[in-house]
Amino acid sequence: MPHDFDREVTRKGTDSTKWGSLDTLFGNSEAIPMWVADMDFESPKPVVEALTKRAEHGVYGYGRREPDYFQPVSNWLKKRHGWDVPIEIMFHSPGVLTGLSYLITLLTEQGDGVLIQPPVYHPFAHIVENLKRNLITNPLRQRADGTYAMDLSNLRQEAKRAKVMILCSPHNPVSRVWNRDELQELWDICAEHGLFVISDEIHSDLIMPGFHHTPFASLSESTAKQSATFIAPSKTFNLAGLQSAIAIIPDEALRERFKHVLQTYHLSSPNIFGSLALQTAYEEGEDWLDELLPYLAANAQFAQSYLAEHAPEIKAAPLEGTYLMWLDCRALGLSDDELAEFMNRTAGVAMNQGHTFGAGGGGFLRMNIACPRAQLAQALERVAKAVQARR
Repeated sequence: MPHDFDREVTRKGTDSTKWGSLDTLFGNSEAIPMWVADMDFESPKPVVEALTKRAEHGVYGYGRREPDYFQPVSNWLKKRHGWDVPIEIMFHSPGVLTGLSYLITLLTEQGDGVLIQPPVYHPFAHIVENLKRNLITNPLRQRADGTYAMDLSNLRQEAKRAKVMILCSPHNPVSRVWNRDELQELWDICAEHGLFVISDEIHSDLIMPGFHHTPFASLSESTAKQSATFIAPSKTFNLAGLQSAIAIIPDEALRERFKHVLQTYHLSSPNIFGSLALQTAYEEGEDWLDELLPYLAANAQFAQSYLAEHAPEIKAAPLEGTYLMWLDCRALGLSDDELAEFMNRTAGVAMNQGHTFGAGGGGFLRMNIACPRAQLAQALERVAKAVQARR
């Protein structure tokens, strides 16, 4: 049976960050939550059934991973992205950010430069600064059509001061799916200056029709050896609360060091539910994903058309990947604080504030459209009415 993405699932009272933090974070418990990046859809039925069966067993002792635990992940990457990844170079990570943090500590010393490309997922900057590394930025350039490009000319200069670059691919929040030529140009600069690339590809399965994700490490053997990639089923299959991510580290020496860190901090023992969900999703979740992607694309088209007609002051960047739309609200003439107040309280729609993503984010909002169409329509109607009343 096809999945019914239009069916609304009540998430209040389920310890949901997205739905349970409206009052404390946005000052409006009645706002429609269109912010943090998880979906308001049930996960694939095979995953739900597998977890239900395991829960009914009633014994939740220590778990272990079979030697072929990562084989479904390897099969998935080959089929969906044409990337051959042996299971021997994969490691469990409690989350992408956890693994990324540990890799930075292994690859750099305090004071070393770590480069990011804002506006970008804000925890990257927090991690770099909390680890007392030197945060170096190469801001993206916005083009006339609202899409973004990497500033490769500036990158050549900034790369001289860095040891590691964090690549967001696809890019959150501007939803760019970097093409192979862009990634190759990026790699040429990184290789010239000896930068190690940590590629966050957690959204790599959420690609809109007409676009194609290229895993960074798949460019060449040298690229693979000088990079590490993080993926997870969390965004793809809405499993973020189960804390199961995958680190792909082709370089053997770095792989052993990463393994040692996980063992040192006792992070290598599996969560029995997260592990089961990961394997089941990659083995049996493809049909669900193939139904989800056109639904998300239709949501994006609906949002763009609705805003263009009813609130043209807000311009949505074209959605290439992820389910996060980047909204240019600068025509409203509001400061960032005023924009937050306007959306949170006047409109009653909770979205991520663009300025939190760094340089170039001021005056923007990030809207999560991974929800039933009726919820999206209600949120957009609230925004449009607020904008119209302001004119």
